[in-house]
Amino acid sequence: MIFEKVKATTNNLPFVSVLMPIRNEGVYIERSLGAVLKQSYPLDRLEVIVADGMSTDKSGDLIKELEATTDVQVRLLDNKRQVVPAGLNLAVELSIGEVLILVGGHTEIFPDYIENCVKHLMANKAEVVGGPIETVGETLQARAIAAALSSSFGVGGNAFRTVDNRELYVDTVAFGAYKRTVLDRVGIFDEELVRNQDDEFNYRIREFGGRILLTPDIRSRYYSRSTMRSLWRQYLQYGFYKVRVLQLHPLQMQPRQFIPLIFVVSLLLSLAAAVFYTAGSLIFAAILGAYFSANLFTSIWITLKKEISLLPLLPFVFVILHSSYGLGFLFGLFYFANRWRKAPRYKFSPSKMS
Repeated sequence: MIFEKVKATTNNLPFVSVLMPIRNEGVYIERSLGAVLKQSYPLDRLEVIVADGMSTDKSGDLIKELEATTDVQVRLLDNKRQVVPAGLNLAVELSIGEVLILVGGHTEIFPDYIENCVKHLMANKAEVVGGPIETVGETLQARAIAAALSSSFGVGGNAFRTVDNRELYVDTVAFGAYKRTVLDRVGIFDEELVRNQDDEFNYRIREFGGRILLTPDIRSRYYSRSTMRSLWRQYLQYGFYKVRVLQLHPLQMQPRQFIPLIFVVSLLLSLAAAVFYTAGSLIFAAILGAYFSANLFTSIWITLKKEISLLPLLPFVFVILHSSYGLGFLFGLFYFANRWRKAPRYKFSPSKMS
């Protein structure tokens, strides 16, 4: 009798599909997928779909080994286009869940992650829920990157990276949980966006009247990039593809997202002016002086609270974050100059969220 009551309660819970777009995540996949397979949520109400972007490392073999240790249905798909939005759309098409949860290959969700996502969605607090990310690094350089990504100076007012003590409605979340009905309204992920596809998708949801909730009991750990080079490339792409997000959703953009562009353009213009005018040199020096003063002050403040050995690296991490994003945005403005009137590629229904 007790078993029958438990089973009946379990069957009333929504079926959940966890979608994991990955590529070459052999270093992290045992932690990321392993955490999904150890959830407190009933495992018979759960499926995991991994869209592998044709990995050239041991990711596929490790996924198959993990699949053999669990009763959860794990499906491994080939994402031949290799980019995240294509993998997500492939996984969405084959998923059967009433709730869809995105999990990255560098992400380790806490054991009650899915349970709490479902709890908040069933309470009708929002159409999308997510939580704060604890960004960590395993080497000195990676820890400096993680510290920068967790600071307001590094990433602006990005709530899911900087707010972890209160519940609030936000413009976007990472690794969110979505009601399937949301996708029926707003369509699929935009496959043009190699980066920022989740931001664009969440903006679209808000434009249709959807609510996005950040709540501190939905917890995850994100393993940051481990080298300055990989961080530069990552944020150059973020800035570059943010231009397409701007073109598609100009009213959803926040002032903080333009600051790196303004910083880079101001430096370039004042440097060009310095060739002809003394005032240009003074303006260039003033901008650099103000920036590096704020950079150094913030770096000292953060390292005193976290780890003093990060101090030699942290200022350089901030420079990479801001300059790469700003340059990427600038390149994107030129590259996508003829796209301002181009319709998005996703399909959607014109009806608003109820």
